[in-house]
Amino acid sequence: MANYDLVVIGTGPGGYVCAVRAAQLGMKVAVVEKNATLGGTCLNVGCMPSKALLHASEMFEEAGHSFAKMGVGVPAPKLDLGAMMNFKQQGIDGNVKGVEFLMKKNKIDVITGKGKIAGAGKVEVAGADGKTQSLDTKNIVIATGSDVAQLNGIEIDEKRIVSSTGALSLEKVPQKLLIVGAGVIGLELGSVWQRLGAQVTVVEFLDRILPGMDGEVAKQFQRILEKQGFAFKLGSKVSDVDTSGKMLLVQVEPAAGGKSETMQADVVLVAIGRVPYTEGLGLKEAGVALDERGRVKIDSHFATSVKGVYAIGDVVAGPMLAHKAEDEGVAVAEILAGQAGHVNYDVIPGVVYTTPEVSAVGKTEEELKQAGVAYTSGKFPFTANGRSKVNQTTEGFVKILADAKTDRVLGVHIVGREAGEMIHEACVLMEFGGSAEDLARTCHAHPTRSEAIKEAALAVGKRAIHM
Repeated sequence: MANYDLVVIGTGPGGYVCAVRAAQLGMKVAVVEKNATLGGTCLNVGCMPSKALLHASEMFEEAGHSFAKMGVGVPAPKLDLGAMMNFKQQGIDGNVKGVEFLMKKNKIDVITGKGKIAGAGKVEVAGADGKTQSLDTKNIVIATGSDVAQLNGIEIDEKRIVSSTGALSLEKVPQKLLIVGAGVIGLELGSVWQRLGAQVTVVEFLDRILPGMDGEVAKQFQRILEKQGFAFKLGSKVSDVDTSGKMLLVQVEPAAGGKSETMQADVVLVAIGRVPYTEGLGLKEAGVALDERGRVKIDSHFATSVKGVYAIGDVVAGPMLAHKAEDEGVAVAEILAGQAGHVNYDVIPGVVYTTPEVSAVGKTEEELKQAGVAYTSGKFPFTANGRSKVNQTTEGFVKILADAKTDRVLGVHIVGREAGEMIHEACVLMEFGGSAEDLARTCHAHPTRSEAIKEAALAVGKRAIHM
């Protein structure tokens, strides 16, 4: 007899949510976690701590630059980086304790150690004390997430050359911060340190920032960041970092080849993406197939090539997003319970938590053009939005893309304050196959920033009211 109905390896958002849903459905569940705390990268060294620092640094920036024009006189703010890091840690601790509570509440066994698949229905867990225990289970879910992608020939020491993990815990504000990679992580962490006083330069291999996002959004957002003080070197790559002196000497050369230049930095942040974490899981020996990018191959029901072994989250194909992993965790638990678990990959929002924020769901203009889909576009700027005007936060716009024949909304893209909160009405609409007309006819509270979404929907039919 199996000890468990399900053993989940990894307790990030995908893993712990999968475990909770399976327990709700009456399964006997265990989770295996190699780290001392639950919650994976997201809760410990990713999404959550970065949002704490983004919020705190934004408050610091607001106090220093925005209060006076609103008639709020305060002395120039002083940075206490230690206290800010403590604020971040309190948030981490609260979230981790929350996951521990969920495990107890749902009677899920937590086993600390490195999990390894020893064949169908068997997981071996090696503890820190060197002892190994074996778990028998009907099903296994691999939810081990992802790790930092390395830059060839450049060693991350998490002191001067850092990954996102080290960039969340710098002991002082660097004078010069050089970021390799203009994706979400690099821009978010760059925002934190730029607000706190660092001079930030971003080096990106491609000729644009935010690869994969709508091109018009990326261009306008780059202009906004440059206005804030960011410097960008696009179409460029870092070939070497000399760590021998007091300052780091960074060799930057054109991506297409050519003469290199030397740039100085106190800290270099390598943020070129993430790779699936499959190390030490015994996948090859167990016969679990991987694709050409090292991700676990799964079918439409999250099943791997080994019966009873499933995989979700960053370790499989698709966007490396916590909420995508959560939805997959719920879906696989429901499939194991004989239900119809499903994830709609066409409606997974993405957010960049800078100030202003960037959010998107569905297709970009570039994707629609490439697919030959005829579409209409409606755009509305926050400069014409009443709430944004009175708050003097008018940067950005909303863009809605709809099918030219059916008017069904295919994509929504927002640059602006609270864009990450605003995107969800578009997600709900698209989940139900709604049209731009449906959105345009829906009454929105006044005055709110969300009215810009309604106006953009009206603009699809060339009848926006406020512009």
